[in-house]
Amino acid sequence: MTDDRMALVELIEQGADSDLVREMLAFAAERMMDMEIEARTGAPSGTRSPARLTHRNGYRERGWDTRAGRIDLAIPKLRKGSYFPSFLEPRRTAEKALAAVIQEAYVHGVSTRSVDDLVKAMGASGVSKSQVSRLVAEIDERVNAFLTRPIEGEWPYLWIDATYLKVREGGRIVSTAAIIAVGVNTDGRREVLGIATGPSEAEPFWKAFLRSLADRGLRGVKLVISDDHKGLRAAASKVFAASQQRCRVHWMRNALAHTAPKQRPAVIAMIKTIFAQETAEAAHQQWEQVADACREKFPKLAGMMDSSREDVLAYMAFPKEHWAHHNPIVSLPAVAA
Repeated sequence: MTDDRMALVELIEQGADSDLVREMLAFAAERMMDMEIEARTGAPSGTRSPARLTHRNGYRERGWDTRAGRIDLAIPKLRKGSYFPSFLEPRRTAEKALAAVIQEAYVHGVSTRSVDDLVKAMGASGVSKSQVSRLVAEIDERVNAFLTRPIEGEWPYLWIDATYLKVREGGRIVSTAAIIAVGVNTDGRREVLGIATGPSEAEPFWKAFLRSLADRGLRGVKLVISDDHKGLRAAASKVFAASQQRCRVHWMRNALAHTAPKQRPAVIAMIKTIFAQETAEAAHQQWEQVADACREKFPKLAGMMDSSREDVLAYMAFPKEHWAHHNPIVSLPAVAA
């Protein structure tokens, strides 16, 4: 799997308190072991069959280190013979193939090609393509249920990020924007609320995505944190009437583009003094001072700071306890500096 195909999986893992991808990998691993054991024993668990070759005999624990984190496996043991899951064998690409299936389930449904890749990755494990297809259908169903679940409670902070994926459409590879929305509720819990894909990031696309979240019950949104998307800005104001917070990570990246590499450490140190202020008033004053200090050497950076101050410091209009790095707003990956 290429890095861009892993991008959404990584975005999902970073965005939520719950380990969505790891949980899905654990589910798939358990089902794959069940299928392989059934092939070894000759019959499903708990059934009588003249074709049965042996029986299960308890489990042994083993950790599986994946891209999404460590998964604790309960590997079945047999009364006769031994069993080792095919996806744990060296040089096997089952984990990558599974991750590809999970990502496709989140984005647009699983393709036949991904099923074939997973069958190939599992090798001569005795599992048929039809069994793999059923497993993939179960993953697709579970992901769809998650993405269409009702959204309950109030979610004052909504973080939105995008990545671009290469997907196959009509026999050709095209670039598609994959959007992920992470909400932070009044208890400080982060949760992936929705994922959508589209050919562009224009206002109609954003509006349709945000409206789908509202239709599922999303309410109480007071601040939308994102990169500087004009289409998103317009859509968020119409759907939620929420304030806009420009993502500090993206903003910093854009700001540093106006400086030479050797000068960036000093510029970063100056900008960080803004966010270290104790009050919004002090932060605004410090912002002006830093912009003025940069004006002679970095006029483009100073101009950018003049035009973006309100957007970048918007979060300071909210309770101060939400500014700290352990809190809802800036603990999100795309917000923390």
